[in-house]
Parts: sequence; structure tokens; C-alpha cells
Amino acid sequence: MTEVPFPAAEVHFGVFQQGVNHSTIWSDARSGSQIDFETFRRVATTAERGLFDAYFLGEGLRLREQDGKILDLDIAGRPDAITELAALAAVTERIGLVATQNTTYNEPADLARKLAGLDLLSGGRAGWNAVTTDNAWTGENFRRGGFLDHAQRYERAGEFLRTAREIWNSWSDNAIARSRTDTGWLAPDAVRTVTRDNEHFQVSVTPTLPRSPQGHPVIFQAGDSPAGREFAAAHADVIFSRHGTHFDDALAFAIDIRSRLRAAGRPEDDIKILPGTQIVLAEKESEVEEKARWVQENQFTGATTLSLAGEVWGRDLSGLDPDGPLPADDPVPTKISGARGAQRDGQDRVALAKEWRELAEAKGLSLRQVVIAKTQRSGFAGTPGQVADELTRWVRHGASHGFNVTPYLVPTGLDEIVDWLVPELQERGSYRTEYTGTTLREHLGLRPARTS
Repeated sequence: MTEVPFPAAEVHFGVFQQGVNHSTIWSDARSGSQIDFETFRRVATTAERGLFDAYFLGEGLRLREQDGKILDLDIAGRPDAITELAALAAVTERIGLVATQNTTYNEPADLARKLAGLDLLSGGRAGWNAVTTDNAWTGENFRRGGFLDHAQRYERAGEFLRTAREIWNSWSDNAIARSRTDTGWLAPDAVRTVTRDNEHFQVSVTPTLPRSPQGHPVIFQAGDSPAGREFAAAHADVIFSRHGTHFDDALAFAIDIRSRLRAAGRPEDDIKILPGTQIVLAEKESEVEEKARWVQENQFTGATTLSLAGEVWGRDLSGLDPDGPLPADDPVPTKISGARGAQRDGQDRVALAKEWRELAEAKGLSLRQVVIAKTQRSGFAGTPGQVADELTRWVRHGASHGFNVTPYLVPTGLDEIVDWLVPELQERGSYRTEYTGTTLREHLGLRPARTS
């Protein structure tokens, strides 16, 4: 029998709500508005009912573009994350609230204060998904414009995190008077002024907020490049990874992160790994394949198909039949940009089109069918019991600590997970039966907040 290295490990769940995108089946009658607060409230409170660790909100500083046009299929309905989470803090009690915020186009004193405010007012439930941005079209929204190269983005992000953490830790834990009989509201010398003067920041700030019950916000990180992994090993509490489908791939990623943590002088369990994933459940095994197919076919609408294929061909294909053959002409002979994410970033268009044609000819596939076959989709499909067994295997063999779930329907997409899957996990002893703490750091089982 194979030894189980973490026999008591439990599955941690977060929910990732990213706004309209081509994985959300927005055309279904059960889908809600992506800008109505009720949609966000429903997702967050359902996740809390399911004892999820966190509600994770995506960020969109600019509408994405393709061929010089706004890509309306992909991203809309992303209110400012901190504003949205502050509203959700008032209608939830325990679930963590994670804001994606950019280190390239924010400033540390301002953002640290906003995140500290969310953390304090929510009772220690805030998290920060610290991201960098590598595209010029986002930079065009900002006064300095442009963007930073890969190495500089992570240098700035590292200095940003160090500055923010110093701001959060500038108040001593006993700074505020405990009694009205004390001589003052604030203890003498209880707050330190934070100064920075380097190539990235010039900061001199006396912070205005004390530490929250969890110390300061939990740091999430989502980069998967070698530089991103090093950044996580140095700074992060949680990694939101892309390794949420194949066990061996996820285990290799987890082993690599543990190695980098040791090299950084941190315990190898100092980061929680929560890969992004999709979960499709059917009550009967005979229904699984049909339901998974329904989800996939509805995610790849005709417009989505032509948009993704247009990314490969390097031109507007909106006049083609998505259920017809592949374009007859060759693509523009350049590399694919990262406008739609990292999946095909940098790949050769001509070579990729050749692969697509070979697949279409070999299996008699339409353009839509080829796009579905060649577009990576993360996730699990099965009965609640089957999926519970698999998720339990992942956490108890060290491939991850849990999963950040992207619902394919919003706001109803978590209902089956909470009502069907969570009880199966609880029966296996691999999921909490109640919240035992009040802060996000406690939910995740993290050590106390770092002070340096």
C-alpha cells in the first residue's frame, strides 16, 4: 500500500469570481448580472454556507483587446475589488475576502492603507492577491504609461510587498489604550514612521491604522514563471496556481515550491497551494459525460470560438462559420501575444495552425471542435463521491492544499458543490464541519503574520 504522507489533511476551498469571461456560461437562464451586487452577495454567502476559506475577486484595470478592438466576450463587470469586498464584509461573517491588486500600477502607502482598512473592518478576513502586469495596453491607463519588463516587475513587486508589510507592522500590538483611564488613546512611540528611498519608491508615511486580529492581510500570488515562483517563495502565504487538473503535474509544482521555500529559509509548509479549477458534478455516473460536454459546449460559443481562432490566425475571423472548416489561408507569421492570457503566449502562429489542421483532418473536426480540443480546460468531473475521493487524494498526497474554484455558472454555480460535494468530503473526514477561527489566516492554518 502506498504511504499517505498527510493522512489528516483537509481540503481548503476558495471561490474565484472573475467577471464575464469565456469560461462562464453567461447566456444560461440561471446566470445573473455581472455588475449587480446581488450576484456577488449570492456567490459569497453560498461559499460561506459551504465553509469556504475565501472569496477571491479578480481585477480588470482595462478591457482586454484583440485586433485593436475591445474583447467584450472576455472581461466586464469587475467593480473595484476593495470596494466590492468592503460591501461583502457587511453581509458575511467568516469567509475571507481576497482582492486582486496590481503592484505595477499602484503605490504602496496608498494600497497598504486600503487593504489594512478592509482587513480591520472585516475583523481580519482580508487577503491580497499581489499581481504584476506585463502588457502595454494596461499601462496606457496610467500617467507613466507603458509597462515594466519581466525582471523589473518582480523587483518592484518585492519592494512593494516589503514596504506594505512594514507599513502594516508599524503599529505595535499594544498601541491602543485598553482603558479610558489611560492618559492617552495611543501609547507613546507606538507607531513608527516608514521611509523608503530607492529606485522604485520614495515613501515617508506615518500609518493611520492599527493591525487587524490576523496581523495583516494574507498574501496570495499567482505567477507561474521561475521568477513568479521565486517571488512566491520569498513573500507569499498562498499560491493560486494553474495546476488544478492533473495530479502528477500538480505534485511536481508543489515539490518545486517546497524546494524553493527551503532555499528561501522558510519551512516547506509555509505556503498553501490552491490551484484554480472547475468542478462539474452529476448525481449519477451515467450523467457525468453528458453534463461535462454540455458545460464545455456552452463555454465555447460561436463568438468565443472565432475569437480564440482569430488569436491564432492573427486577424478578425468573425465572418466565418464556427461550425465549418478551419480558415483556408495561413496565419500572420508572428508570435502570439499574451492578450488572452499565458496559454499560447509566444507560440508560433503558423506552426500552431498546422497542428490544428492536422487534428481537423485526422478526426474530421469543425473549427469549434478543434478550438475545444486545443484549449486547455482545468478541472474535475464526476459524481460527488468520485470527486470527493480525488480531491482528498490530492491533499493527502501533497499535490495541493485545496482548490480555488471558478464556477461555470454565476451566481448559482457553487450550489451543487456546497450541497453535494462538501457533505461527501465531510464524510471522509477531509473537510471542516464548522469554522474554528474567525480570520482568513486561521481558516488557512497559516502561521502568525510575518513581521519582516
